[in-house]
Amino acid sequence: MKITHTEIYRFSIPMEPFVIATGTMHFAQNVLIRIHTDAGIYGTGECSAFPMIVGETQETCLAMAKDFAQIWKGKNPLEIPERMQDLLNYADHNATIKSAFDMALFDIAAKNAKLPLYQFLGGHKRTIETDMTIGIDTPEGMALTALKHQKNGCRIIKIKLGKKVHEDIERVKQIRAAVGNEMILRLDANQGWSFDDALFALGALESQQIEFCEQPMRTWFDDQLPELALNSKIKIMADESCYNHHDARRLINNKACEYLNIKFAKSGGILEAQKIHEEALQHGVKCMIGSMLESRIALTANLHFALASPNVVFFDLDTCLLGHLVDPVIGGLSYDGYFLSVPDSPGIGADADPAFLKGCEQWIIS
Repeated sequence: MKITHTEIYRFSIPMEPFVIATGTMHFAQNVLIRIHTDAGIYGTGECSAFPMIVGETQETCLAMAKDFAQIWKGKNPLEIPERMQDLLNYADHNATIKSAFDMALFDIAAKNAKLPLYQFLGGHKRTIETDMTIGIDTPEGMALTALKHQKNGCRIIKIKLGKKVHEDIERVKQIRAAVGNEMILRLDANQGWSFDDALFALGALESQQIEFCEQPMRTWFDDQLPELALNSKIKIMADESCYNHHDARRLINNKACEYLNIKFAKSGGILEAQKIHEEALQHGVKCMIGSMLESRIALTANLHFALASPNVVFFDLDTCLLGHLVDPVIGGLSYDGYFLSVPDSPGIGADADPAFLKGCEQWIIS
């Protein structure tokens, strides 16, 4: 099998403004690619640029996508490690756009095997329940939002923090008071705290029954993560500190955190995500599958990966529930409240709506 040509789309999805510690997003800066083969099979991949975290924008993703598509012309898409090594040989980093190409290869491979991706990866169906994320607002506003989600059947809330630490503490306390003790609460400071702020906030919130706190400090304080983890009764999850399996190994060996958050936009896709999962599995470190602002295409691939990864026990797959104003996807995962399921069609089982693509800027590399 050989790659014949690649379609690249500016896949911008309008959304309600979403605020985190590092900025505000008004639309999902996504890129969609379709890799076509001489076997009549094509693979679909999507990534979501989140410049405040990974340093990639939609424009940089589009520019690199054109280069990557040229590199892969005429090559075998079923040789996934070799194809991803081609991209690494050309450019270090750029994990976000690499993840779309990786995803398209796995879609082709699973379609070629006539299997849904989770089965191709060796997985099986299980119950998957996502959390729901609350963006930064006033303590009162966030408490009202948590109550709204609870009334809709949500049982797990992820609270965005990382602004002023005293206000952050108040945000969590008001949410806990509003929703009661049954709801699971997770924190995500998005690198917003200093070491002293993190130590203070996590100590002040010990009594609030917090499942874990994600990425309390900037990655340049990773050397202080082991001290924070040792002195915090609230468990620490590494997100921006863990891009690849080498990061995972360092974090685990340094006892810097209890959990790891895997995102394709950081790992460069499924292939490296599998390596992170294996590193964590060997050491008994549980993982979460997370996402940026992807549509249901990439979220479906996330879910397939999770179904084949028994050490992934936390699920943060709510991005298209966070205010996407359109759903540009046909097929794909479905939500039953906050419980998720994937289709059993071959490959990822999700693709872009042709009507939506008509309005997207397009390039064909052949």
